[in-house]
Amino acid sequence: MASIRRTLSPYHDRSHQNGGNTSPFSLNSPSHKLNSTTRFASPLSTFGVGVRRFIGGEKHSPPRKGYRTWRRSIYSCLLFFLVGFLLGLAPFGEFEDVKSRDFSFEVNHPPILDVKEDIVVKKVELAVEKRENVKERFDYVARKQLIVVTPTYNRALQAFYLNRLGQVLRLVPPPVLWIVVEMNAASTETADILRGMGIMYQHLVCTKNLTNMKDRGVHQRNRALEHIEHHKLNGIVYFADDDNIYSLELFETLREISRFGTWPVAMLAQSKNKAVLEGPVCNGSHVIGWHTNEKSKRLRRFHVDMSGFAFNSTILWDPKRWKKPTSALIRQLDTVKEGFQETTFIEQLVEDESQMEGTPFGCSKIMNWHLHLEAHELGYPRGWSLQKNLGAILPIE
Repeated sequence: MASIRRTLSPYHDRSHQNGGNTSPFSLNSPSHKLNSTTRFASPLSTFGVGVRRFIGGEKHSPPRKGYRTWRRSIYSCLLFFLVGFLLGLAPFGEFEDVKSRDFSFEVNHPPILDVKEDIVVKKVELAVEKRENVKERFDYVARKQLIVVTPTYNRALQAFYLNRLGQVLRLVPPPVLWIVVEMNAASTETADILRGMGIMYQHLVCTKNLTNMKDRGVHQRNRALEHIEHHKLNGIVYFADDDNIYSLELFETLREISRFGTWPVAMLAQSKNKAVLEGPVCNGSHVIGWHTNEKSKRLRRFHVDMSGFAFNSTILWDPKRWKKPTSALIRQLDTVKEGFQETTFIEQLVEDESQMEGTPFGCSKIMNWHLHLEAHELGYPRGWSLQKNLGAILPIE
């Protein structure tokens, strides 16, 4: 059987009635080219084609006035920003490790400690760094309080006496309480001296009406004893008159007293032509006798000066501790003769020499002096200052 074969035309641009060569099945059609490109192109070229389409727009889309230029500018800026951002991330040159950088010049942070969780602190100890040629000293010793009682009154040398005694008390290790007692009213001058000393003090006033001024010191000391008993102050009580001279060693020795302590005192006789010694004779710390040179005072039970003894303050407000038979008030008496106030007061504190403590060991040192150096003829300047200017001679130039 004979067959008829129709040969195809070698031309691909055959004309068609409905659109010519714009058929979607034509090899030259845009869709055909796009599909073939997307099939065999890499992802980067695909991205580039997409960017060109967004920037240039579709070829078949109708152009509009102003819209094409505005959109191209926006997308160009975005493209340049993206390229600049990628270039900024690229490591050009040497790479510096941020972790190894030292930021100490910016902020002085405390050092970071590598704390391990499994460490348990069982004991905390305080250590003192030892230095060469430096002696270690721990000054945390529990000391007894010293209660120094000083009666005073207005006279020419009062400021000198108070300042001298106050300067000595400033050198005594604390605690020290200085009780200063005045008659009738507290003077401004005395208060100024006490405030400027820098030590703990109590400024008291005795308001008792006196017929005999010789008993002034007796009532002033009784006012201080009343204050100690009322507030139950605990310490060693010592009567230190302002016109006496005291060594620093004396106040250091007072803290060794348990109940009642005594020591010899050097005194200048009233005639001021000789010195006498008044106080205990000791065998070690035991009192076995007394020094005395005045015949009129040989009838006294205890030959002690007012500044030659000290006692524990608890005897005043806690008599049961010392097994005292009575709880009567312990005070100095103004009904006895002059010079007997000391012995009558000590008899209320102790029964005999067995309850006394001689200090220092063997009573072999003089630690304070009682000098009668009052200037009775000098008047007391008001405020311890002269009202008139002093005459002065100016040097001739």
